[in-house]
Amino acid sequence: MRDSFFYRAGHQAVAFVDYMGGLTLLFMEACRSITYPPWFFREVIAQMFHLGVKSLPLVAVAAFSVGLVLAMQGIKVLSWFGAANYVATTVAFSMVKELGPVLSGIMLAARGGSGMGAELGSMRVTRQIDALTVSAVNPIKYLVATRIMACMLVLPMLAVAANILGILGGLVIGITQLGMSATSYYYLTIKYMQLVDVLPGIGKTVIFGAIVGTVGCYHGYNTEHGTFGVGQSTKAAVVSAILLILVSDVFLTKLTILIWP
Repeated sequence: MRDSFFYRAGHQAVAFVDYMGGLTLLFMEACRSITYPPWFFREVIAQMFHLGVKSLPLVAVAAFSVGLVLAMQGIKVLSWFGAANYVATTVAFSMVKELGPVLSGIMLAARGGSGMGAELGSMRVTRQIDALTVSAVNPIKYLVATRIMACMLVLPMLAVAANILGILGGLVIGITQLGMSATSYYYLTIKYMQLVDVLPGIGKTVIFGAIVGTVGCYHGYNTEHGTFGVGQSTKAAVVSAILLILVSDVFLTKLTILIWP
């Protein structure tokens, strides 16, 4: 009976609902905890530096590389229609609307999510979280809420940097392969771009930041089975955060299209 397809499918469905419920409850508890003092502003700033500034080189290299590749492939396709110069517009819209926010979210999940899972997991197995509770410090408020808030604040900044560097990558290809001037490339980049094209992508990164922070803290906070569990929590935090970012992006993109057609 337990080897049947329906049993396994039902078991996985229940486990998924339980997992999503755990994430939701942790996020709600973190939000509730910041409604009353003390507020650990210094910890939030420290986490923003740790998660954001130290992730910036990864985001910069990834976004610039994506901009280069996107421009090279875009020139090939657009040249079929005699519109190769419009690669500037193509790269700009692709980076601002999708690739910049999603790429920065994935990079933050890879570096920050794994770090949060490992750090909180180590604190759990060494009973440091229990020590905070005994010391009358709310561990959800001090450890979880500060990290979620830091992710939500820093990811939009990383996305802006990713957008700019991706567009610069396209500029390099436009100059070297098409012989475009920087002025003409800049003109074609902003010609059709409006603020309504930029804001939805930046807004999505706030949600992505909440996902990265919540997932990383959830797996680290609930670590079991000693050092082996720390490794499992780290792996699960990265994989789950990236997958949830990609899935949520589908619904967020559809929502933004409905709001700003």
